[in-house]
Amino acid sequence: MRRLMCVALMAGILAGCGEPKLDGSSQQAFKDSAAKVAASLPEDKRKQFASDVMVLAFQGLDISQFFQGKKNAEDVSADMLAALNGKTAQQISDEANQVRQARAERERQQALTEIQELAEKQKKSEAAKTELASFEVSKSRFYQKAKEYGLGNQPIIEITVTNGTASAVSRAYFKGTIASPRRSVPWLVETFNYSINGGLEPGETQSWNLAPNQFSDWGKVEPPKDAIFTVTVERLDGADGKPLFDAGSFTERDATRLSALKSKYAQ
Repeated sequence: MRRLMCVALMAGILAGCGEPKLDGSSQQAFKDSAAKVAASLPEDKRKQFASDVMVLAFQGLDISQFFQGKKNAEDVSADMLAALNGKTAQQISDEANQVRQARAERERQQALTEIQELAEKQKKSEAAKTELASFEVSKSRFYQKAKEYGLGNQPIIEITVTNGTASAVSRAYFKGTIASPRRSVPWLVETFNYSINGGLEPGETQSWNLAPNQFSDWGKVEPPKDAIFTVTVERLDGADGKPLFDAGSFTERDATRLSALKSKYAQ
C-alpha cells in the first residue's frame, strides 16, 4: 500500500510539472516559451513543431478584417498568439493534424466536384463532335492570290459545306491545317469562322471564298506545292446566334486537368 501511495504521489508531482506550454501573453513571452517547447522535443521533431505552429497561427486568422480597417497589425498578432496560448507541443501537433485533415477533405470534395463537371463537359464535347460530323466539308483549298491593288498577296480560303444537321446554322467555326505528306509538323494550324448570310438550312450546300487578313498568320505562311489544306468543323451557332454544338469546349487543358485529378482523387 505504501508503495502504491508513493507511485501515486510521484505521478501527481510529474503531472504538476507538466509539459512546457506556449505563452501567448506577448510576442516576447511567446518567443521564449516556443524556444523552451522546441528544446524539450527530439531534434528531429522540432521542424515539424514549427510547421504545426504556423498551421494553427493562421487557421483562425481573418486577414480581411485587417484590410477593411477593423483590426490593426497589433490586433492580428494578438489573435494569432491567443490561438496558441497555453498549448503543449502534443496539443499543437494534434490540432494541426486535425486542421490538415479537414483541409485535405475539403480539397478532396472540391476535386470530386470538379471531376464531375469536367467529365460532363467532356461528354458534351464528344456528343458535339458526332453532330458536327454531319456538317460536311466536301472541298477545302488554300492559296495566296496577288492583290489587284496594293502590295503583297491576299490569302484565300475556298470551302464547300453541306449542312447535314437538323438545325439551321448562322455561323460556322473551323480549324484549318496546312501540312505536307511525310512531314510531322504542319506549316500552319489556325482557326477561322464565317457568318452565313441568310443562314444555312438543313440539307443546303454552299461554297465560300474567304479572305483572311493578309497580316495574320494566314498571310505569312508559304507552304510548298505538295501541301494539303484540311478543314475540321469546331462549332456551329444556331439561328439565334447561340452555340448549337461546340467540340472545342473541352480543351487540352481541361483534359490534362481531368487526368491529374482522377489520378489523385478518383476511386
